[in-house]
Amino acid sequence: MVPKERINEQISSPKVRVIDPEGKQIGIMNTRDAIRKAEELDLDLVEISPSTDPPVCRILDFSKYYFQKEKKAKEARKKQHEIEIKEIKFGPNTEEHDYNFKKNNAIKFFIQHNKVKFTVRFRGRQMAHKELGFNVLEKLRTDLAHLADVDSEPVAERNLLSFIMTPKKDIDRILEQLSSSPEEAVAAPEAAAPDATQEKAEQDQKASRT
Repeated sequence: MVPKERINEQISSPKVRVIDPEGKQIGIMNTRDAIRKAEELDLDLVEISPSTDPPVCRILDFSKYYFQKEKKAKEARKKQHEIEIKEIKFGPNTEEHDYNFKKNNAIKFFIQHNKVKFTVRFRGRQMAHKELGFNVLEKLRTDLAHLADVDSEPVAERNLLSFIMTPKKDIDRILEQLSSSPEEAVAAPEAAAPDATQEKAEQDQKASRT
């Protein structure tokens, strides 16, 4: 709730400095006279700067003024969205279906303007094949490059390999271009790029015809 300024009879100071509806200074007036002047214009006398001596008041439509003030406050709160870091974990041998499911979850987090930490966990003998983990992260970097940027190169810690991706600053505009709704954007990268296996099969089929 946005704090409300004192208006009309709520103003306690006997004198006020008055600004007219056009933003021009009228000067110092008795508060009662200022209220009467506002009433003649079918408007309100609003105390916009109570700490000055005398307080500064403006003649305006308080309901419209407060509506605009509340609207701006809501927009400011939206922009102050606290960025969270969401973590999504993979194995070095993650199957394609599981990979796509987790990648789409990451896209949903990007849409919410959150960062995503991608972690590959190695178990037992998998530690000898860390290149598989790098491959997973590199694939994520490529598949999500249209929506997010990698903060830094992969970091290895014991049996974990990870990096963080941050949504692009203009991600909202990018999503609008990709689709009519954010949900459709989740599928957009997959639809835009043909499956490599399918592409190779089509090439082999063409070769067999010649």
